[in-house]
Amino acid sequence: MDLRTPLGEEILELHAGDLVTLSGTVYTARDEAHLRMLKEGIPFPAGGAVIYHCGPVIKEGWILAAGPTTSARINPLTDPLIRMGVRGIIGKGGMDESVVQSLRGKGVYFAFTGGCAALAASRMTLSGVIWEDLGMAEAVWVIELDHLPLVVGIDAHGNDLFSRVRQTAEKRYRQLREKESSHPC
Repeated sequence: MDLRTPLGEEILELHAGDLVTLSGTVYTARDEAHLRMLKEGIPFPAGGAVIYHCGPVIKEGWILAAGPTTSARINPLTDPLIRMGVRGIIGKGGMDESVVQSLRGKGVYFAFTGGCAALAASRMTLSGVIWEDLGMAEAVWVIELDHLPLVVGIDAHGNDLFSRVRQTAEKRYRQLREKESSHPC
């Protein structure tokens, strides 16, 4: 499915594991930007917005690299932004159950593979910057996406791809341990 920001009701049709492309405006935000948004408000139109957990490398107006940062550390800062209208998050590694619940009926978490910063940058054009005083990694960069490939990691129905994979891996690990302990060697 091809999606375009701002996101609307179409995201309610998505399911964890779906492959999508995303085009339109996104806003990078890491820890410091999230903390500032909670204090000062969201500095861009929140309705249908997508936040990308990323600290891009910018040089002379060009995005050189823009890989995702670990989203889990932003878990406690996410719910208020979803309540203010943000509908999408892009990151890596998944988020916790509180975010899964915040997204119910409202938004989605898109996963982008870590280590693919050059691929991401090749699908991006820089449009502006907000809170540049936070420094390159923490500023809010306004980026135009052109069909960035993503996986729906958490959908608006409470399905969490990361949790499902973790459960499968734990089950397989237990099976292997049981098999190993049953051998007399």
